Amino acid sequence: MLDWHDIQIFLEVARSQRLTDAARRLGLDHSTLSRRTRRFEQKLNTQLFERSTHGYHLTEAGQQLLAHAEEMARHAFEAGESLTDKNHQISGQIRLGVTEGFSTWVIAPLLSAFCERHPGVTLDLLALPRVVNLSRHEADLAITVERPVSPGLVISRLCDYRLRLYGSEGYLARHGTPQHLSELGDHRLVGYVDDLIFSEQLSYLEPLLEPSTIGKPPHFTMRSTSVTTQHAACVHGAGLAILPCFMASTSPTLRNVLEREIAVDRQFWITARQEQRRLARVRLLWDYLREALEANRAFLMGAAKELVIPETTTD
Repeated sequence: MLDWHDIQIFLEVARSQRLTDAARRLGLDHSTLSRRTRRFEQKLNTQLFERSTHGYHLTEAGQQLLAHAEEMARHAFEAGESLTDKNHQISGQIRLGVTEGFSTWVIAPLLSAFCERHPGVTLDLLALPRVVNLSRHEADLAITVERPVSPGLVISRLCDYRLRLYGSEGYLARHGTPQHLSELGDHRLVGYVDDLIFSEQLSYLEPLLEPSTIGKPPHFTMRSTSVTTQHAACVHGAGLAILPCFMASTSPTLRNVLEREIAVDRQFWITARQEQRRLARVRLLWDYLREALEANRAFLMGAAKELVIPETTTD
């Protein structure tokens, strides 16, 4: 008979692929987890992991066990949730992964009302300049700039948003305001580090900076993997930057440049693993975010200056 504790350890190591990360999440020390993993393999008389300096990777036998272990975990989770729901009280933890700019300027303010309505829920907001990996159980829900393609996920288009070109009043006073797209070659720019962009959806500037359009190579004074850093650099006059309207509209010193020529529309997607999507608290947050962002369509598309925060009355 398989021990459920062994299965839980196996799952965490398989998902993390690094013993140190798995040990931290399980509350065990590194050496104890290593011994438990080897003992489990000995009990099964089967090697489950290939160990290397790059981490723990599943063998073919490990992949076979993973499918059964995931199913066991799903049933155990659903059994616990079905009992928890009996008391008609929404409680528990939700971990939500969001890109950092959207998280800081939109999601965190909107969640204040959700937290007020549902004090029994604890929210972990992962604001990261990358995509959260749901298959490795980094989060229960994720909001992404690309439509996920992994199997076993529930996916929905969450909202549209618009980006435009901005410059600070100080920068424009010193360097002038471009009147045509072709003049961008004469200006300082702020953007992403090309080879570190985590999604092609973030390559806003590339199609605008073709030599045939601007006549000369673009001049970037600053690049960053963080849109929040780009925003700060733009506000303080480092150069022109393409920023989400929901971010730039909160900065009174930023001015929209080339409004008629530059408008980039993108989408956010909300996704969860199927078993997580069935949870009452996750469904509640999913629906709340959809409603709150629908109410803020004008703000996200740059037609309104302020975010509309829902009422905080409890249900």
